[in-house]
Amino acid sequence: MGNTTAQRILETVVVSRNADGSPHIAPLGVRLVDDEMLLAPFHPSRTLQNLHRERTVTVNAITDTRIMAGALTGRRDWPVEPANQIAGFRLAAALSHTELDLHRLEEDDQRPHFYGRVLGTYSHAPFPGLNRAQAAVLEASILVSRLHMLDREKVERELEYLRIAIDKTAGVEELEAWGWLMEAVDTWRQTHASD
Repeated sequence: MGNTTAQRILETVVVSRNADGSPHIAPLGVRLVDDEMLLAPFHPSRTLQNLHRERTVTVNAITDTRIMAGALTGRRDWPVEPANQIAGFRLAAALSHTELDLHRLEEDDQRPHFYGRVLGTYSHAPFPGLNRAQAAVLEASILVSRLHMLDREKVERELEYLRIAIDKTAGVEELEAWGWLMEAVDTWRQTHASD
């Protein structure tokens, strides 16, 4: 039947360190594999370059969906704080963060697999729960990150469904995040008008 634990994916924001020592913020789904975390960023990406070089990263749990939507749409300047055990950073808005030592790498042409040993997990704020709009922004963020791989009909159908939750439950933060994502979708629509 296989390892079902490996199929559990947590949608997070990772903060890796650039070559100049600055933080790089990016959404990334991480898998839980036994007592480790598996990160598999796509080729090519800044996150992948940083993980190859640094071999450490923080995995941040957030409820402010603007961070995820912002990172996908070129808005990466979010406040960070120093990590506890690694030379790196965590998101200041993180409810919690986990610091990883990426001790094993399995190369792959599309998505190399980095296995992270947990050095520590730190709580910063209570989890207030999610509303449907936050979940919709998360799903739309994943959709926007894959626009280049999807057909227009699927994109439009999924956005129409997600918009229901935005209309019913979004607060100011979710509306701002949704707006950024829709700008990216509009740009994609214009460049694929003949598709």
